[in-house]
Amino acid sequence: MILVTGGTGLVGAHLLFSLCEDHQLCRAIYRNVKGLEAVKKLFISSGDLNLERYKTIEWVLGDILDLEGLTPVFKGVKTVYHCAAHISFDPSAYKTLKSVNVTGTANMVNLALDFKVSAFCYVSSIAALGKSDTQNHITEETDWNISDPNVYALTKYEAELEVWRGIWEGLPATIINPGVILGPGFWKKGSGKLFSFAQKGSPFYFPGGSGFVGVKDVVNCMTLSVKEEKWKERFICVSENLTYKALFGDMAEGFGLKKPTHKLPFWILEILWRLDYIKGLFLKGDRKITKHTLKGLSRRDFYDASKSSITLKMEYTPIKKVVIGCCDLFKDSIQRRMCFNKERHSMKDVFQ
Repeated sequence: MILVTGGTGLVGAHLLFSLCEDHQLCRAIYRNVKGLEAVKKLFISSGDLNLERYKTIEWVLGDILDLEGLTPVFKGVKTVYHCAAHISFDPSAYKTLKSVNVTGTANMVNLALDFKVSAFCYVSSIAALGKSDTQNHITEETDWNISDPNVYALTKYEAELEVWRGIWEGLPATIINPGVILGPGFWKKGSGKLFSFAQKGSPFYFPGGSGFVGVKDVVNCMTLSVKEEKWKERFICVSENLTYKALFGDMAEGFGLKKPTHKLPFWILEILWRLDYIKGLFLKGDRKITKHTLKGLSRRDFYDASKSSITLKMEYTPIKKVVIGCCDLFKDSIQRRMCFNKERHSMKDVFQ
């Protein structure tokens, strides 16, 4: 039995799809029915046969913070893929980030040790890797030396420490550090918002860049690390290091739009995060732009994924191919939604 946390998120949903395609027996934790619908749509979009595969998943209502409630979930589990995480760069969300990302991971590690699972794979982030003010080349060995990290990076780093603690206690575990993950099915959150932004045809792009990777490659890296039993290791999972200009240019091409030509000046970004801060003082909800977000959008680091390419024999999909595929699926989702709304209005007229 394979246990997946975060199964209703981008990585977890695509992981479940891959495991079900391989006829693996899966159990997945979910927190609300709405999340299940998103996963179901992902399976259905790939064909009728996959709906039957979706039905083979054993869904369990639960919370990684509920240690007592998690205990029976581990019964019969041999492999754990821990994908669940809270993502926010808002400093006011630190308490939630610390609770979900660190305490939740500690709970998963402790139960994995108690139940003597055969494999544990933790999905971390390139945010948890060290950075240098003098050198932008980052590997798995780059020391954590960030004096002023964003709250998300800090909690992902601390979560990794919990996994390393488990490894020292005998847990067969591996850690994956993906870049910015691009993939279909979740357009209203995470990196899906990048496609929503690009689809509007904005002429602007952010000044920096990052490491990007397709969600299918992340899933492949995870399953390979477990299959090859690469315990006590962490792997950067990045297909290409690109500027945001190049990324949004590929997205514009995928949507049949003009490529952005205007770099957002740093001073405008400075104004935006301050306005967002003022807005956050009066309205609830996570802030969209913070000082650390601005720093990330303006910086360009190079993430070296050669270890995963050599050790796991990963063959990464070019980002342009990933982006074009996502743009096609994004357009399909809009078309399906328009057809659905049209049919709904037609039915409404019939009964009026």
